[in-house]
Amino acid sequence: MSISGTVSDYFSKSPLDAVTVQTTSGNFVISDSSGKYSISIKKNDSVWFSYLNKQTMKYATDTITHPQNFDIALYVDVRWLPEVKVQTRDYRLDSIENRQTYAKAFNYRKPTLRFTQPEVISSSVPTAVGLDLDELINAFRFKRNRQMLSFQQRLIQQEQDKYIDHRYTKYLVKKLTKLDGKELDDFMAFYRPSYEEVLTMNDIELGYYVEQCFKNYSFLKQHKTDNN
Repeated sequence: MSISGTVSDYFSKSPLDAVTVQTTSGNFVISDSSGKYSISIKKNDSVWFSYLNKQTMKYATDTITHPQNFDIALYVDVRWLPEVKVQTRDYRLDSIENRQTYAKAFNYRKPTLRFTQPEVISSSVPTAVGLDLDELINAFRFKRNRQMLSFQQRLIQQEQDKYIDHRYTKYLVKKLTKLDGKELDDFMAFYRPSYEEVLTMNDIELGYYVEQCFKNYSFLKQHKTDNN
């Protein structure tokens, strides 16, 4: 037989994905993005749910009245996530120093035709608006402009990569996943978030992201083992 249903957050009522559903006979599945799951279960089996390393009680098969509509609401507490220590001050100082060192490249903009206002010597003397000759000359320095833009883009990319490394650390990932060595390196490379993603996440959300990635990683690893 099988049981199925939806897993949701007790307070927000929103569906929970990546919840592990396990049976005492060894079967397990993971809830999908809609919180839905379906798992095979034996007559004398029990089933339980695991989320963020916290487990529910075990439900015996013979106590489940509606096996095709066995919905579960889990109490999700942010305190379940481990504390994350971020050395923000050091990163900011390094970033400021780097910006100061390469200020010319960071502040570079593509030359455009600009007009200058000459100094007014006397109100009785007519003045004229002229072209900015430096801008005019730089506009035709194509090789230099390409090099400066390329260098600026590299510096920005390096700064973004350093910010990701500053937040998405081996210490954090190892603490949440218990992975080590090459397996830890491979996991971090495969699930490395983008700069834009890291910007939108606070420390708790980043920890949650790693937890969900690890659940996906564990599921794929188990699936690969079962098929070999």
